[in-house]
Amino acid sequence: MAQASMIRIGSSSHLLLRQISEASKESMQVVLAKAVEEYHRKQFFEQLDASFAALKSDETAWQEEIAERDFLAGTLNDGLETDEVWTEDGRLVTSV
Repeated sequence: MAQASMIRIGSSSHLLLRQISEASKESMQVVLAKAVEEYHRKQFFEQLDASFAALKSDETAWQEEIAERDFLAGTLNDGLETDEVWTEDGRLVTSV
């Protein structure tokens, strides 16, 4: 079982958490965990977007990025047959 920690939240946040919990039929802990994960994901993609914007603003760096993508474009399927089936752990399925 995961270790629990206590945190303080404002009464309006607690009310919203309880309302969402009741509406979704999920515990407040599950709702809060989902909200934190979603916030984390949002921050990640905002930072990623900012990084790409910075890269694109540097014309030389952006052209180097495009050249590298073009160079690597065909490498993902090198030597693989189009009908091959692979497992998630990287093993080739020999009979389908």
